Amino acid sequence: MLAQQKQQIVALFQAALAPIIEGTDLTPNVVLERPRDPSHGDVACNIAMQLAKPLKTNPRELATRLVAALLADPDAAGLVEAADVAGPGFINLRVAAGAKQSVVRTILEQGAAFGRGTSGEGHHAIIEFVSANPTGPLHVGHGRQAALGDALSSLFEAQGHQVTREFYYNDAGVQIATLANSVQARARGFKPGDAEWPESAYNGDYIQDIANDFLAGKTVSASDGEPATASGNADDIESIRRFAVAYLRNEQDQDLQAFGVKFDNYYLESSLYADGKVEQAVQSLVDAGVTYEQDGALWLKTTEYGDDKDRVMRKSDGTYTYFVPDVAYHIQKFRRGFDQAINIQGSDHHGTIARVRAGLQAVNIGIPQGYPDYVLHKMVTVMKDGEEVKISKRAGSYVTVRDLIEWSGNGDITRGRDAVRFFLISRKADTEFVFDVDVALKTSDENPVYYVQYAHARICSALANWGGDEAALAQADLSQLTTPHEAGLLSKLAAYPEVLQRAQAELGPHQVAFYLRELAGELHSYYFAHKWLLDDDETLKLARLALATATRQVLRNGLALIGVSAPNKMERAPAEPQDASQADPQA
Repeated sequence: MLAQQKQQIVALFQAALAPIIEGTDLTPNVVLERPRDPSHGDVACNIAMQLAKPLKTNPRELATRLVAALLADPDAAGLVEAADVAGPGFINLRVAAGAKQSVVRTILEQGAAFGRGTSGEGHHAIIEFVSANPTGPLHVGHGRQAALGDALSSLFEAQGHQVTREFYYNDAGVQIATLANSVQARARGFKPGDAEWPESAYNGDYIQDIANDFLAGKTVSASDGEPATASGNADDIESIRRFAVAYLRNEQDQDLQAFGVKFDNYYLESSLYADGKVEQAVQSLVDAGVTYEQDGALWLKTTEYGDDKDRVMRKSDGTYTYFVPDVAYHIQKFRRGFDQAINIQGSDHHGTIARVRAGLQAVNIGIPQGYPDYVLHKMVTVMKDGEEVKISKRAGSYVTVRDLIEWSGNGDITRGRDAVRFFLISRKADTEFVFDVDVALKTSDENPVYYVQYAHARICSALANWGGDEAALAQADLSQLTTPHEAGLLSKLAAYPEVLQRAQAELGPHQVAFYLRELAGELHSYYFAHKWLLDDDETLKLARLALATATRQVLRNGLALIGVSAPNKMERAPAEPQDASQADPQA
């Protein structure tokens, strides 16, 4: 049932309640739910049970009065087919067939806009994700962040939010020094295992690539940065540092491009120090009286804001602990006008949440509690050829995003990107995920992204074989859609806008992938049960093709939202229909 139809039913209940609550101070909240047992109807409401006590009446009697008033309302015609009272006072409604079938016409009219809402209009959200240190290629964990963050950004945009996708570069600190020392060692001719090789150095082959280009005096630049030209002098550690950071930022840009992810802004940690933002944040906390000196260190009273212990901000050697620039960074997010900030990070960042939020509350500048929101994801294990892949030769210690895209597409970047994106959002972020490359390569219903994409391609093929005017399908007689398979598809299509709303509100883009698998299951089952082009009845054929076209549109909309392509043609078809109820419950 479409959201507009739900609103109409709520209005019917409110109209039926008006004379009953007249003269009271009651302001009933009418909530519609799906009955647990579909045989009970399409919509259930327990408003009579809520109001029976304050109205001092029997809930079943009140429910009976409401049903009678609702059915007598002229506005219910064509929308509510029947209503009855069950149990202690539940009201069950059956939506008229025509109202259910109308979703097809709505989808055909709205096209790519179907499913989008306006609840976020006037709100500006910043979603920070990936935010990898520029010390190496992007690994599969960064890939999970990229898939989650980009899909979540699209979900917010679909509800009308203005969204900024931001990449925060941790380009300051010990890791950058380690990177520079690693490249310098390679530039001097040393390699892992040599006595001269630094103990904490990065060992991947990419370090040698950087050193070679540095010695050759090459120039590199990131998409948003100034070009860095190598001096070629292995003793020039500052030139090595600048060149290595620019080199790896450029590499990460290429990884993200292959993954189809674009950022609106890049924010450098180093700028927080250069612009004095870290010092300003610390001084604000000192001025607010929420710090104290102990053992030569500056402490923040985070226990006053729910943390389990106070935290050191400035160590005795004068350096800041790692959460301090995070506080400064999020102060800037708030001052830049973002009323909602969301961070997509690995679960190892869990410990920083309380102290960052405490610091933001302590500065007392109006930042709301719970700012920012966090989506923390767990590990990704990669399986290939039946075995776990633990390292990449190029990276030296982990599987890279580029590895995963290339393996999953067997050389086809689009196919690989589609598989990686779909797979990496197909589970809740807080669950560990096993990415099986062998499954990603399959052209069968064992491969979930293939299964969904083939549903789209199957409809395209049917319409091409039909060869008629698709625009004419908007005028099809939808009353012909009466079979159980058609009822299932109609219900699933109508649910799409609510799926997007819930996924955005719950910061759960995995719900979109799960929905698409269910919708594809309904479509494949429908295809095998009813060969649309073989119908002798032309009116029935057009109605079924209209339903299939609406399904294609929703599949296309959902796939686009999560950054996955919707091909018109694909090799092979799933051999048998998959029951949508058998979809993975963990998704």
